Amino acid sequence: MASSSKMETDETQEEEVEHFDDFTLASPWEKFISDIEAVCRQWIANGPKNLLKKDAREVSEEFYKVKYELKFALKSYCMEYYFGSKNDGNDMVWDSRLHDLQLCFGVKDFLVIAPQSASGVVLDAPEASKLLSAVAIALSNCSSLWPAFVPVHVPVRRAYIGIQNMGTVFTRRFEADLIGSQVPVKLMHLEGLYELFVSKFAYSTLDFAMHLFKVHFTMKLTYRSLPHEDDDVQGADADVIESGDDLGGDMHNRTQWDDDCPWSEWYTAEDPVKGFELVALWSEKVVESSMEMAELENSSPHEAEKWILSPNMSSTLTDSSEGNRVGFASQLCLLVDALNMSFEAQFMEDFVSVENPGSDHLKSSMVIPPPTVIDRVLKELFHDGARFRSFASGERKTSRIKAAPLESLFAQFCLHSLWLGNCNIRAISVIWIEFVREVRWCWEQSQTLPLTPAFGSIDLSTCVIYQKLHMLAICIERKRQLNEEFQDCVGSMDHSSPRTEEDGLDEGSEDSCIMQTPAENLDGKRDSPAIPDDLQDSEQSVSRLGARPEHATVSADLKPLDCIRRGSAGVTGMMLLNSYQSMHAPFTQEPPLMTEDMHEERLQAVEAFGDSLNFSALLEREILTSDMSAFKAANPDAVFEDFIRWHSPGDWESDITNESGSPNNPTTEGPKDDWPPRGRLSKRMSESGNLWRKIWNDAPALPASEQKPLMDPIREGEKILHYLETLRPHQLLEQMICTAFSAAADTLAQTNYGGLKQMTTKLDQLYLTMTSALRPLQANRLSAHTDTIEDIRRLSGVFEHVEKLLTIAASLHRKFLQAPRLSEAIFRDCCNFYFPRMGTSSSGDNAPKEFEKQQVVTMNERPVVSNMFTPPTANQSWRKVLSLGNLLNGHEPVLREIIFSKRDKVSGNHYAARTPSAYQDELETYRMYICGTSNDLRVALSVVSCD
Repeated sequence: MASSSKMETDETQEEEVEHFDDFTLASPWEKFISDIEAVCRQWIANGPKNLLKKDAREVSEEFYKVKYELKFALKSYCMEYYFGSKNDGNDMVWDSRLHDLQLCFGVKDFLVIAPQSASGVVLDAPEASKLLSAVAIALSNCSSLWPAFVPVHVPVRRAYIGIQNMGTVFTRRFEADLIGSQVPVKLMHLEGLYELFVSKFAYSTLDFAMHLFKVHFTMKLTYRSLPHEDDDVQGADADVIESGDDLGGDMHNRTQWDDDCPWSEWYTAEDPVKGFELVALWSEKVVESSMEMAELENSSPHEAEKWILSPNMSSTLTDSSEGNRVGFASQLCLLVDALNMSFEAQFMEDFVSVENPGSDHLKSSMVIPPPTVIDRVLKELFHDGARFRSFASGERKTSRIKAAPLESLFAQFCLHSLWLGNCNIRAISVIWIEFVREVRWCWEQSQTLPLTPAFGSIDLSTCVIYQKLHMLAICIERKRQLNEEFQDCVGSMDHSSPRTEEDGLDEGSEDSCIMQTPAENLDGKRDSPAIPDDLQDSEQSVSRLGARPEHATVSADLKPLDCIRRGSAGVTGMMLLNSYQSMHAPFTQEPPLMTEDMHEERLQAVEAFGDSLNFSALLEREILTSDMSAFKAANPDAVFEDFIRWHSPGDWESDITNESGSPNNPTTEGPKDDWPPRGRLSKRMSESGNLWRKIWNDAPALPASEQKPLMDPIREGEKILHYLETLRPHQLLEQMICTAFSAAADTLAQTNYGGLKQMTTKLDQLYLTMTSALRPLQANRLSAHTDTIEDIRRLSGVFEHVEKLLTIAASLHRKFLQAPRLSEAIFRDCCNFYFPRMGTSSSGDNAPKEFEKQQVVTMNERPVVSNMFTPPTANQSWRKVLSLGNLLNGHEPVLREIIFSKRDKVSGNHYAARTPSAYQDELETYRMYICGTSNDLRVALSVVSCD
C-alpha cells in the first residue's frame, strides 16, 4: 500500500511539472512585439537617407515607404513605414502631395500595419486592438514618437484606428470612418459640422449656439467645371441655329473646339483639356459660434485667400494604342506601311489590276474608297483649288527636306491620300492613277494646273514630282500662249480685205510683225540683260523684218542685215578687238528648265566621258549657239575672241596689268586710247579643233527674239507625263512620305498657340528629326524591310507626341487668352509630365499615373478662371440638387474639406499635475478633419489624453 501511494504522489508531481508556466519564456504575442521592435529599431537606425538608398519606394513626390512582413497566430501582416525626405513644417496642411492619413490626422511620419489579405483591413475588433497595442508597445520600447494605424471594417469605408505616444505624459488616439450614403441634412452645412466638432469636448447639455468656443477653422473647396454637351445636343443646337432661333448660351455647345485650327480641315481632335478643377483655400481663422459658420457658408469663393487651378487632362494623351490614335501621326504610320508594300510591284496599276497574282490577297486585306469619294477628292484638287490659299514661295521650315510646298498640288494630294481607305497601297494606287489622268487632261486641254506656279525657275530643293509638275505648268502656259498667238495670226489673216498693192504691202508687214513675236512674248518672260542698270540707255527693240531702229548703229559697209545692231541690252565697258566700237551685251534666252533627274543625267554623262571642254560644249551646244547668235547680232563686227572675253572672261589672258601686277579684268578695261585690247585666248580655247570656235563659225547672227526657243514645251510636257505614268511605286511612296511629313508639320506649325517657347522648341526639334530620318529616302536606294523603314515608323511616333502637345498648347491658349502666364505655366508642366510618358505603357510603378500639377491663380487672373465655370445649362441643372453653399457661378463644390482644431494650455490643467517642458505652450488637444460631398461624409478625429 505504501508503495502504491508513493507512486500516486510521483504521478501527481509529474503532472504539476508538465503544466508549469515558465514566464521566463516569451509568448507568441511577446515575440511578435519583439519582431516589430527590431524592425522599428532598424528603420530608426538607418534614417530616411539610408532607407532611400535601400528599398524605399516612392509613394508621391518626396514621400516614400518601406515595408516588412511579419507573422503572428498563423496570419501574415505587413508593416509599412511612411516618411518624407523633407520636413516642411505645418504649412503643408492643404498640400496636394500629402498622404491620406497625413491629411486626416495632421501627422508626418507614421506606421501602418495591416493583414495580408484580399481586403487588407482587420475585420475583427479584438484583433485590431491587439495589433495596435503590439505596435504601441514596440514603439514605446524604441522611444519612438511615430503614430501607428490599423485599417478596420471594410475597405470602402477607409476607416482607421491609431495611437501615438507623445512622450511620458500624453497619448493621442485616432479614429476615422465614412458615411457612404444618407448624410444627415444638418451635416451638409458648416453650422452642423461645427456643432459636431464642439460636441466632442463640450458637455452634451450645452446649447452650442449660446456658448462661445475658440475653434480654429480652415477650409478647402474644390470646384470642377462641367463637361461639354453631348454630340446629339450639339446637333440639336445646330438645327436651331439654321432655323433662325437664338437660344443664347455658350457657343462651345454648338461647334467643335478646334474649328479654327489648321488641322480641322483634315480631322477633329479631342480637346485634351477636358476641364478644370479649382481649389479655393480659406486660411486658418478662429470661430467662436455656429452663427459665424452660417455666415461663412454664404460667402463667395472670391473671398478665399488662395485659388489653385489644375487641368483635367484627357486619358488618351499617354495612350498610343492603335485604336486611340487620331491625327496626322496615325495616318503617316499607315503610309509607312504602304511604302513597305510598294516594293512588291513594278507599276502602280499592278496593285489594282485583276491579272496581278497577289491582287486577291490585296483585295481581301485592303479596301479602296468608292468612286464618289475619289471624284470628290479630285474635284477639290483640280476644280475647287481656289479655296486653298494662293501659292506662296516663301521660306519653308522644311526646306532641308526634299518635299513639295504645303500649298502645292502634290502636297495637297498627299494629305488627301492619308485619309483614303486607311491609306493602304491599293487606295493610293487608285487615287494616283486618277490624279495622273486629270493632269494629262489639263495638259491636253491647255488648262492651268491648279496649285502650281506657271513661272519661275525649278526649285531643286523640292521633290522630283513637284519639280515635274512645276515644269509641266510652265509648259502648259507656254503651249497655251503659242496656241493663242497662232489663233490671233490666223484671225488677223482671215479678216484682212483686199486693198491696193501699197496697202497690201503695209498690211503684210504688220502681219509679219505680229507672227514673228519677240522672245519675251513667246517664252512668257523677257530675256534678262546681263549688264548693270546704268547701261540700259542703249537698249533697243528690233523687229524681225530688220527695219533700222531709231538708235541702231550701222557699220561702215552699210550692209542691211549683217551690219545692223540688233538685240542689244547696252554697252559693257569693253571695246571690240577688230573695230573701234564698244562691245554691247545682247539679250539672251534663258537656259532651258531642268529638273533634278535631268541634271543628274548630265552629270552622269560628264563623269562617263570625262571633264572635256568639247564634251561640255556638246551638252550645252544649243545654249552656246543661242548666246553666240545673240552676241553676233548685237556686235556685227565681233570676232570669236570678243565673245570669249564677254562670255568666259577666265579664258582670256590680258597682257595689260594693273598697279598690283595682276592682269586686268577684261570687263574693266582702260579707256578707248588703249585700243586695241591686248591679250590672247587661254590654252584650252586656242587648241585646234576647239568645238566652241566651230559653233561660233556656224552660228548665225540672230537676236534672241528671232531665235528658236531653247525649250520645246510640247516635247518636255510629254516627257513629264510619261514620267508620271511610269513612276515606280516605291519612288512615288518615298516622295509621298517626305511630302506628307513635311506638309503635316507645316500645317501644324500654323497653329496659334500663343508663342509658347517650349512648343516652339518642340516643333524646331521635330523638323530637325524629320530632316535626319527622311534623308535616306532622298537617295532612291531604299529596299523593303530595312532599318530605314523602322526609323520612319519611330519618326511617326515622335510626330504623334509633338502633335498631342500642340493640341494641348492650342487648347490652353484659347482658354487663357487673357491670362497667358497660366497658359505657359500649365503647358510647361504638361511637357514635363507627358512627353517622357508618351508612347510608353508606363513610366515605372512609382511614377504618378495622372497629371496632378497645380498653379496658383493671382488676383488679376481670377476673373478669367471664374468665367471658365459657366453657369450650368438647363440640361445640366436638373440632374443635381444643390445642397452645399459657397456657389461659384451656380456651381457648388464637388468636394468640401474642413479642419477643426482646439488648442489648450496644458500647464497646470486637468491633463497632468506635472507637465513636461516640451508642452508648456498650447497643445492641439482636438482635431477633426471632415471631407464630404452631398452624398457622403468622412470624419477623422484625433484626441490627446493623459494616460
